[in-house]
Amino acid sequence: MADRIERLAGFVLVTGASSGIGLELARLAARDGCSLLLAADRPLDEAEAAARDAGAPSVETVQADLATREGLQQLMAAIGDREVDVLIANAGHGLGRAFVEQDWADIAHVIHTNVTGTTWLLHAIGRKMVARNAGRILVTGSIAGHIPGAYQLVYNSTKSYIDYFCFGLRNELKHTDVAVTCLMPGPTDTRFFARAGMENTDVGQDDDKADPAKVAQDGYEALLGGDAHTVSGFMNKVQDTLAGIIPDTVLAQMHRRMAEPEDAR
Repeated sequence: MADRIERLAGFVLVTGASSGIGLELARLAARDGCSLLLAADRPLDEAEAAARDAGAPSVETVQADLATREGLQQLMAAIGDREVDVLIANAGHGLGRAFVEQDWADIAHVIHTNVTGTTWLLHAIGRKMVARNAGRILVTGSIAGHIPGAYQLVYNSTKSYIDYFCFGLRNELKHTDVAVTCLMPGPTDTRFFARAGMENTDVGQDDDKADPAKVAQDGYEALLGGDAHTVSGFMNKVQDTLAGIIPDTVLAQMHRRMAEPEDAR
């Protein structure tokens, strides 16, 4: 199992880096002097500028949809023959409203971004790390993965997969020097809720969402420590603990109150 390190070094890939937690994670790696490849399905000008200003010796960007085979191939072509020292797999997005009211194309895109694309990258890059017995992986999961997600059902279900996949992969690799860490934030003040169409929900309108810079710092510290996971924020730690105690039917109703659109009540 990998030991704690004081800073990251080498070539770092950050997905979902255009804004929010991903951008802040890129900024932290840049401050450590890492060379960065930033990927997202949105423009990356802001993230590239932030990483350069933070001190990254080189910053490359790939705007590609990692829910698609073409997007993943585009990203791998940008990596080329280089070894990825650190993979920060942050790409993901949500989808609000009731499951049966959502368009299948939107549902599939969430699944293919959060699950298929992330799993494919973990396999493609993780196996190379194992071959050379070196590397660190940080995956953005969510405490939502432990809560039945009424009115955000697909997202929560994909994050359940990601959370538990990370724990299982970490166990499989415990005999190596490849560390797998899962960052599990709660609601965070990013563009997530606008993209998911959840601005007219209680959670979308909540002014007490976490600061993405603080969430990223928590995840980065866990990555440096080689920790299995970290839940960012005290109240999120409490909520995550209660999720293992409260009946699932009650959790689903509690989530409904947060995520149900105002016009659906």
